Amino acid sequence: METPAQDLYPDIPPGWTDPETIPVRPEAALDTGVLARFLRGRLPHTDGPLTIRQFAGGHANFTYLLRFGAHEYVLRRPPGGPVAVGAYDMGREFRALSALWPVFPPASRPFLYCEDPTVIGAPFFVMERRRGLVIHREMPPAYQHQPDLYRRLSEAMIDTLVALHAIDYTVIGLATLGKPEGFVERQVRNWMKRWERARIEPIPHLDELGPWLLAHLPPPQAPTLLHNDYKLDNLMVDPTDISRIVALFDWDQCTLGDPLIDLGLLLNYWTQADDPPERLALAQAPTTLPGFYTRSELVQRYAQRSGRDVSAISFYETFALWKTAIVVMQLFVLYRNGQLQDERLADFHQRAVWLADIAHRVAHSSPY
Repeated sequence: METPAQDLYPDIPPGWTDPETIPVRPEAALDTGVLARFLRGRLPHTDGPLTIRQFAGGHANFTYLLRFGAHEYVLRRPPGGPVAVGAYDMGREFRALSALWPVFPPASRPFLYCEDPTVIGAPFFVMERRRGLVIHREMPPAYQHQPDLYRRLSEAMIDTLVALHAIDYTVIGLATLGKPEGFVERQVRNWMKRWERARIEPIPHLDELGPWLLAHLPPPQAPTLLHNDYKLDNLMVDPTDISRIVALFDWDQCTLGDPLIDLGLLLNYWTQADDPPERLALAQAPTTLPGFYTRSELVQRYAQRSGRDVSAISFYETFALWKTAIVVMQLFVLYRNGQLQDERLADFHQRAVWLADIAHRVAHSSPY
């Protein structure tokens, strides 16, 4: 049985009731005995019986809560079956976190990486368990109607991203994590190939936008570390002050490249009250509430805090929307093929069409 939130955080006001973990879904099942025997002797506090729960959030990688009595760890692994080349890279995530956790407080400490797929069916790694609140589509009742808090959370998100981009990746040993030269063009070409593999039927705007992006490549920015999936529900916040970020998750796409890729991805996920209905229908976070920054305000704060030129930000938002549409189609194909059995994926084909339409609109306008 899941521990009630109030037992973990006595200071949380009543009303936070969403479960953090759920019973393990059938397609994500692990052999508890095999995993317990593997971890025993490799990690401390693993002598007792193992129980496993699955974290409720996320659609692609599987993330589990491992409990050995009172001691807890988190395990991450990719989905089952064939996956896109370079996707769901647990080794990359482990390497990035190993370098980042001493210098970047939101990065969790990793303990163990196993590349042998025979243990649980896929490579995986184990990291520390952090406690806090992950905000998903709806703002929990205890935190509603607090516009000043939402504004401070918006600011904290940008400031955390700026802090990540300010890290000297050569000093922490990540200079070979990626190839920053030509990064954006290479990304566009790689995602064009992914779209061809996920293309079960034509989606005109997805077909058109790859060549459009290649024709409108902006001048390169000085490279930084990239999280590459920076959004609100990949962050964990302090339940007693949700403007304080305590963790940033999902580092399997971390690389080196143009920092505005991260900002564009954040804009892609960030809805606001005056968005058209199809963009509002795609909302993954409650950022339409009064007090949250608009996308324009996010861009302005990033520019002020980082000192970077953001004049080409519409290109990066277009790329992010187009890329996300392709990811959504990849997930839909996994669902259709039975590799993922999460019913939340059933309408992802329609979501991909909407995202492509929004990307086309952003590409041919100047919203900032």
